[in-house]
Amino acid sequence: MKELIKERISALRSEMQLIGIDAYIIYGTDPHLSEYLPDHWQTRSFISDFTGSAGMVIVTSKKAALWTDSRYFLQAEEQLIDTGIDLIKMRTPGYPEPAEWLNKNLESGASVGTDESCISVAQYSTMYNALSKCQIQLKETGDLLNAIWPERPSLPNFEIYEHELRFACTNRETKAANICNELANSGADLQIITALDDLAWTFNLRGTDVECNPVFMAYAAISKTEIVLFIEDEKLPSRLKSILEAEGIEIKAYNDLNAYLKQLPADIRILIDPERTNQAIRKNIPAHCIVIEGLSVPCKLKAIKSEAEINNIRQAMRKDGVAMVEFLYWFENNLGKVPVNEFTVAEKLMEFRTRQADYKGISFFPIVGYKEHGAIVHFHVSEDNALPIAKDGFLLFDSGGQYLDGTTDITRTIALSELTAQQKTDFTVVLKGMISLTLAKFPLNTRGYHLDILARKDMWQYGLNYGHGTGHGVGYFLNVHEGPMSIRQEFNDRVMEAGMVLSNEPALYRLGEYGLRTENMIVCLKDESTKFGDFLKFDTLTLCPIDTKAIDKNLLNKDEIEWLNTYHQKVFEELAPIVNKELQGFLKELTKPV
Repeated sequence: MKELIKERISALRSEMQLIGIDAYIIYGTDPHLSEYLPDHWQTRSFISDFTGSAGMVIVTSKKAALWTDSRYFLQAEEQLIDTGIDLIKMRTPGYPEPAEWLNKNLESGASVGTDESCISVAQYSTMYNALSKCQIQLKETGDLLNAIWPERPSLPNFEIYEHELRFACTNRETKAANICNELANSGADLQIITALDDLAWTFNLRGTDVECNPVFMAYAAISKTEIVLFIEDEKLPSRLKSILEAEGIEIKAYNDLNAYLKQLPADIRILIDPERTNQAIRKNIPAHCIVIEGLSVPCKLKAIKSEAEINNIRQAMRKDGVAMVEFLYWFENNLGKVPVNEFTVAEKLMEFRTRQADYKGISFFPIVGYKEHGAIVHFHVSEDNALPIAKDGFLLFDSGGQYLDGTTDITRTIALSELTAQQKTDFTVVLKGMISLTLAKFPLNTRGYHLDILARKDMWQYGLNYGHGTGHGVGYFLNVHEGPMSIRQEFNDRVMEAGMVLSNEPALYRLGEYGLRTENMIVCLKDESTKFGDFLKFDTLTLCPIDTKAIDKNLLNKDEIEWLNTYHQKVFEELAPIVNKELQGFLKELTKPV
């Protein structure tokens, strides 16, 4: 494979030479700027053999480099060996930003090419301005990989289906009206919707074009006067097409978006989300139109779940909790008796979820890390790289399911033997961080980066830390990673609001030894109003025991012990009536007070 990567890079350099550019940037996404991609758009993996979900590759006539974040440092180091591609660690002292690297490796006056359909408006502006300061020109070249990818997979063309109203909770007409009201508030007439999860939510439709994410390839335009869905006709079952058209939704071909943009009337005010709209679309908006940049309205609206949606998510959590307890029971009764490895665990996690009602697949590929593999933050286990599991050390497993009534994401780390004092301390400070964030009470207009310290403060007292964010938004039978909010150290201007659903996942990784992560999903709720303002709080959605054998109780304070015992009581009360009778005693043991 490594020689094949070198051949592909050589072929790309030949294409670059033909059109007269000195470097080519592969942003590793698709025209919808998705995190998870159809096979046709797996460009980063094709050119580098790196399979992580985030990263950028730049190729010059002599060098090649890949930028990725701390979740993938270990994975990238391994996958880039002997490819001729250097690893650049993002947001790490001593490593250059892409423009800085290009300036160092190119002459003044050089040309850099990229496919503008796979770079956001914001990214393009940042790169263009940074390169201009270096007297380097950024050019649109289109997708150069087509010429060197003879067996490139076709674009997905699977049929879509309706997310029934009993699950979707709000009909299309109401969502469209809400979007138009928000557009009017922002001074806009029209929004071009490009993000696939925004589309799926707006139209109460789902698809299977992208593994793990129930989305489909399409665009939309929405205003008070028209709603247009740009989608290939063969993706629409005839009955569903008739329903949409009867509701006043015009259907156009997927590739008709640019023609639609070019015929827009003068002075129409178009809302463009610079983070979620590609540069090619922005360039095709006529100069006589007025462009307003702002957050995508569906992105903003869908982040705040309704009471009905939250109730449905709680039901999905019960089902997911049953699957997790069944897995834990299976694991305890089979480890040491039959061969079990990391891949077996991943398969079993999926198998137990499959038994649950309204299950539609995994929400991401399970991350299963035994011992040192646990320190690889997003370790992608396969039959080829799976470690056999014995009764020793820690096992970390991060997994989730897609249900018609919600999306789940949970991580548990369990002890497989007696632990050292350091192991127990490590596990407990991670747990303390998760509990601390869970118990947060905070005023309106609080942002995620204000809250992130709550998950880290106990770790910092021990000189410990982790390199990734603490919490990400979670979709409603949609993408497991959903914006616009987050809980992380980096600045994000979006405030926490009641109805937002997020993950809560502090962690600790000792390279070559083990990884620890305890993750629950939480929902932001209104708490109380005082003379000092309105306050919010979090409520835990996830229902699954936490391994109390790994805890050093002496490190927990009274409030933390009370939270843990109350949480386990809730887990038992919610799940005991719906698990098999043989598992009730097992569940009672796992949730007994510490």
